[in-house]
Amino acid sequence: MSASLRILLADDDAALVALYAKMLKALGNTVVATASDGVELIAKCREHHPDLVITDIKMGDLDGIEAARQICQTEAVPILFVSGYSDTELIERAQSDYVLGYLIKPVRKADLEAAIAIAMGRFQEFQILRMEADHYRQTLAHRKLIERAKGILMTKAGLGEADAFARLQGLARDKQQKLVEIAETIITADGILR
Repeated sequence: MSASLRILLADDDAALVALYAKMLKALGNTVVATASDGVELIAKCREHHPDLVITDIKMGDLDGIEAARQICQTEAVPILFVSGYSDTELIERAQSDYVLGYLIKPVRKADLEAAIAIAMGRFQEFQILRMEADHYRQTLAHRKLIERAKGILMTKAGLGEADAFARLQGLARDKQQKLVEIAETIITADGILR
């Protein structure tokens, strides 16, 4: 493992938290906070913004799965579950967006090291895919605005499609603005004039 990770640990068994913290330190990581239940896990995650969360599932009133769901609604953070339970229903509940591993207790240092490496690699891949998807969504939204502005120019100025697009490009060049900014201005002006 190349870079030290800032890890948040959650388990209602203080002895296990201490054991995991010792293993993680030996692997070159830093435990930034610990929690003993799901509510505390959510609060500590929002306070410390860890690189990785390692949490037990069954803890107090709010279990690790529900805590992970709530954390992932506001923050993208990879999560590894550690549990003494391996029943199908629990594993199915644990399959959420940012849950990238499920280890069965007792956990050995080598298991933890491998799970962390895989989880962090996968999380990086997901982040890249998410950024690409966001980029394509934004590009599509911009394209729709440009097409709409082009349609307005075609209707209002009696231009053909190529000429309307050329006019948009010319305005963007003359005003030193992005094409989408010119499109938004035309759409806004058209809305005001209606």
